Amino acid sequence: MTDAALYFTGPQTVEVREATVGPPDADELLVDTRASAISAGTELLVYRDQTPADLPADETLDALDGDLSYPLRYGYAASGVVSAVGDDVDPEWVGRSVFSFVPHQTGFCATPDSVVELPPQTTPAAGSLLPSAETATNLVLDAAPRLGERVVVFGAGVIGLCVTRLLAEFPLESLVVVDPIERRRALAATLGADRTTTPAELAAAGPSDAAPAVDDVDLAIELSGQPSALDDAIGVVGYDARIVVGSWYGTKREPIDLGGRFHRDRIDIVSSQVSTISPGLRGRWDRDRRMDAALDRLDWIPADELITHRIPFERASEAYELLDSESDAAVQVILEYS
Repeated sequence: MTDAALYFTGPQTVEVREATVGPPDADELLVDTRASAISAGTELLVYRDQTPADLPADETLDALDGDLSYPLRYGYAASGVVSAVGDDVDPEWVGRSVFSFVPHQTGFCATPDSVVELPPQTTPAAGSLLPSAETATNLVLDAAPRLGERVVVFGAGVIGLCVTRLLAEFPLESLVVVDPIERRRALAATLGADRTTTPAELAAAGPSDAAPAVDDVDLAIELSGQPSALDDAIGVVGYDARIVVGSWYGTKREPIDLGGRFHRDRIDIVSSQVSTISPGLRGRWDRDRRMDAALDRLDWIPADELITHRIPFERASEAYELLDSESDAAVQVILEYS
C-alpha cells in the first residue's frame, strides 16, 4: 500500500496525498498507524483558517514543523504497531503498540525515545486519546483543586470530559459542568459531575429557580473554546477565586468585562497549555512524569463512550465536514487505518 498523509490545503479543505515514510534509519522504528484522534478544538481552528498564519505549528513537537499557513500536515494523536526497526534498534520492538505525536498519516518513522509504549490491552482508538488524558492531567495540575472546593468546568468536549473524570476523584464540595449540548452533559454526569447546566440556564438562573445558582465558585476551568465563556466564568467565581483557561481561541474575539468586579474581587486568570510545565511545578515535574501520570489514568477514560464516530482515513474530509457543520452530533472523531 502506498503511504499517504492528510494535508490542510485551504479553508475548510483537506486532502489525502501520497507520502514517503520508510524505511527506518538505523536508530528508528517504522510504525503502521492504526488510529489517530482529531482534536476538534485545535484542528477546527486550522480547518476554518482561524489561527494566526505566522504562529509556529508547535515548537515542542518535532513532527509539526513550520507554521500554520496552508498547506500543512497537522494532528498529534496517532497510535499504531511497530512493523520494522533499524539496524541499531532492539528487534523486540516489532509488534508493540505505541503512541506518537505525529500528524494524520498511514505510517511514520520515529526513534524509540520519541514514542510511548501502550499497555498491551489498550486498543488503537483508546491509545489515540492519550494526548487528551495528558492535557487533562496538565490542566488539573495547573488548577490545583483543594479539599472542599466548589469547581465548575465550562465545556464538555473531550478535554472537558477528561478533566471532569479526573476532578471527580477529588473530595470537592461540588463539581458542575456547563455545556449547551445534552449528549455531552449526560456524559459529564456519567463521569462524575454532581450537576450539569447550559450557558443559557446559567445566565438566566435566579434566587427563585429550583436548581441552586452557580455562584461563589472557588475554581473555574474554561475549556469550551468560546471566548464568551471566559466572561461567564468571571461571573460565577467568588472573591480571590481562580480561573484556568485551557481553551485556545485562535483569532476568535469576544468582549470580556474586566471593568466590574474582576479587580475588586482579585480574580486570578491563569493560562494552561500542555506544551509546557507550570513554572511552579518544574522543580519536581517534567513531561515524562506528566505523561506517566496520564498513561496510568488512560483506562479511567471510557473510550467507547467518548468516541462517537470512526471514519476511514481515506474519507478524512467527511470527518472534518461533520465536526464543522454538525458539532452537536460528535464528541470524539477517530480516523481508522486499514
